[in-house]
Amino acid sequence: MEENLHIAEASLGGLFKTILIIIGAFVALRFIGQMMIAKRNLDEQREMEEREKKFQRERKEKLQNFGKVTVSKSNPGSKGDVQDIDYEEVK
Repeated sequence: MEENLHIAEASLGGLFKTILIIIGAFVALRFIGQMMIAKRNLDEQREMEEREKKFQRERKEKLQNFGKVTVSKSNPGSKGDVQDIDYEEVK
């Protein structure tokens, strides 16, 4: 009878140890998950700030050039889809 009691005690200790290991693994995974979420949020914030700066730069450029006329030269050989059409006057 004493042998059966000893086996029960050993397995009860192993059960507690296993439960503690499982709880520790969950805590570690949750911590790692929180760290990954924090990193993703920081990356998104950094990206959003870059987009905001780019937007502000473009807005500033457009406000500085507002009302100014620019002439760009194009190659005479590359007219694209433009066609010159002769019109006849209808009487």
